[in-house]
Amino acid sequence: MSKIAVVYFSGYGHTQYIAEQVAESAKASLVSIDNNGDITDADWQTLNDADGIIFGAPTYMGSVPWQFKKFADATSKIWFTRGWQDKVFGGFANSASLNGDKQVTLIYLQTLASQHGGIWVSLGLPPSNTQAATRNDVNNLGGSVGALIQSPSDAGADAIPAGDVETARLYGARVAEVTARLRG
Repeated sequence: MSKIAVVYFSGYGHTQYIAEQVAESAKASLVSIDNNGDITDADWQTLNDADGIIFGAPTYMGSVPWQFKKFADATSKIWFTRGWQDKVFGGFANSASLNGDKQVTLIYLQTLASQHGGIWVSLGLPPSNTQAATRNDVNNLGGSVGALIQSPSDAGADAIPAGDVETARLYGARVAEVTARLRG
């Protein structure tokens, strides 16, 4: 069985909730970036030992928050030795707005994975884009690079639309499946 890790930053708990859903469906370890942008030595080892890594971040002001960027910058030592070369990667982004520039965040995560020489897994789900579609439908935000999540700014994680939660869960399972096929 492949080892998967979900590394994420969550400012208000919404992204943490989605990270937990993704990790559960991928049977992955969780690595939380703290409010100072740091992870523990044991967390670094978890990521280094993983066959696949899923990045998760909220979208603040059009991109990842500084805490995630600090973590990403700290991976440069791993980049220099090609330590994550050919790992499988995926990512999800969260914001309060329906669009909220989450695609920019996903492209940032995809670029980080590519800089490491990784293999990116797309969402692999068609959009729910008919007139009858609702927020309870899978991929109702129409993502393709990774999972898009919308979290109301005035409510807790329990208010995240069911379609977004299920999209995240399906994506975690997809990344685990692709990792198993490629690493098996």
